[in-house]
Amino acid sequence: MRSMTDHMTPEEFRENGYAVIDWLVNYRQTIEAHPVFSTAQPGEIVAMLPEHAPERGEPFTELLADLDRVVLPGVSHWQSPHWYAWFPANTSPPSILAELVSAGLGLQGMLWSTSPAVTEIESRVLDWLVDLMDLPTSWKSTGPGGGVIQMSASDATHAALVVARHRRDRDASASDMVVYASTQAHSSIEKGCTIAGIGHCRKIDVDDAFAMDVGHLREAIAEDLASGLTPIAVVSAIGTTATTAIDAVAEVGAVAEHHGLWHHVDAAYAGAAMICEEFRSHQRGLERVDSYTFNPHKWLMVNFDCNVLWVADRRPLIDTMSILPPYLRNEASDTGDVIDYRDWHVPLGRRFRALKLWWVIRSYGAEGLRAFIREHVRLADVLAERIEADPRFSLFAPHPFGLVCFTHVDGNEATLALVDALNRSGKVAVVSSVIDGTAFIRISIGQTYTDEAHVDALWALLDEFALPTGRSPAV
Repeated sequence: MRSMTDHMTPEEFRENGYAVIDWLVNYRQTIEAHPVFSTAQPGEIVAMLPEHAPERGEPFTELLADLDRVVLPGVSHWQSPHWYAWFPANTSPPSILAELVSAGLGLQGMLWSTSPAVTEIESRVLDWLVDLMDLPTSWKSTGPGGGVIQMSASDATHAALVVARHRRDRDASASDMVVYASTQAHSSIEKGCTIAGIGHCRKIDVDDAFAMDVGHLREAIAEDLASGLTPIAVVSAIGTTATTAIDAVAEVGAVAEHHGLWHHVDAAYAGAAMICEEFRSHQRGLERVDSYTFNPHKWLMVNFDCNVLWVADRRPLIDTMSILPPYLRNEASDTGDVIDYRDWHVPLGRRFRALKLWWVIRSYGAEGLRAFIREHVRLADVLAERIEADPRFSLFAPHPFGLVCFTHVDGNEATLALVDALNRSGKVAVVSSVIDGTAFIRISIGQTYTDEAHVDALWALLDEFALPTGRSPAV
């Protein structure tokens, strides 16, 4: 008789594991047959589930069958090559297999001593990225700084803001502290201020390219100081969410240094492009940065979740996050010769996320990753050229990376109707946004399997649904 904890024999586990891999392979091969956005209605999925948990265990074949019956109808297919919505959340075969191994090992990497491989592989792979992205060498684990894998750029930004607040705790109450970011910065900054109890999140006006106006930043700081408030941090963006606008990191850094502000850089999407030399001019001034974050899970084929946060000096981060109860004390930590990543972020527990990043870099190599990024940027340039040449459309913002933003020249109604028509077709997924009352379409080219044929198909749909000016797009 089997024990309650041995539900599957090793042979059954192997057989079922092969069945899951077969299912995933078939899903990948047939993904373009599905509507890209889920067509499920509210409550439709839960209606297929019983109200109560089963009393007796079910055979694995039934679990697998419900992937098709229950799960897929409620899935928007982020791995479809026709996914152009938001930014990508890519997977790749080596990353998927690494996730399987990580789950099978079931490691808890809160301390070096709980599994040294989890910590040391992470430190080394993030050091590789410092070189690949031409970041300051002092950010390596061998220097005063270092990198750590977190869940998302939001988590990394929240951690940076907590550190900024902690540094100034003796100077002012949190309610009188101010953090600065552009009006186009990610919402996680405002949320991070709320979570950290920081009283003021000041939005700075942007220029014609939607980048932070540094002159307005200086004015805002001066006004806040005159009002008795305490500026503590500023966040620069390398690639905003709406348009991939790029703030002047070096100029913002000079202002931050002058006022003693923590300078955090959010490169969540565009940081991946820095493995290509031709994009690095967008991040000049990193020597004036205190922390920097980007998401390999967006544009480097690493499964969500995998964010990287680097700090120029690890001491403020550890001073803020470290609490050491007796049950976590151990000989290795006491020596000070090892990294305990529990002291580098809010959670105590941490998964073996570095394995998938390690396997992706090794599988594709730096050369393959550069080619991946460059091809998506090339395809974005091709799409932008077509848009510029078509009298029905107008480019809305610069397109330095893989995002193209544009409008229908007939205005907001025509632009939003075009978005609706594209998504109703089921053949692509796109989203719109609004800045200063102008609606625009965002086309994010960056999904793992998107190639020129898919972008050609997108253009054919744009041409079909965007009727001549003065007429409403088809819906």
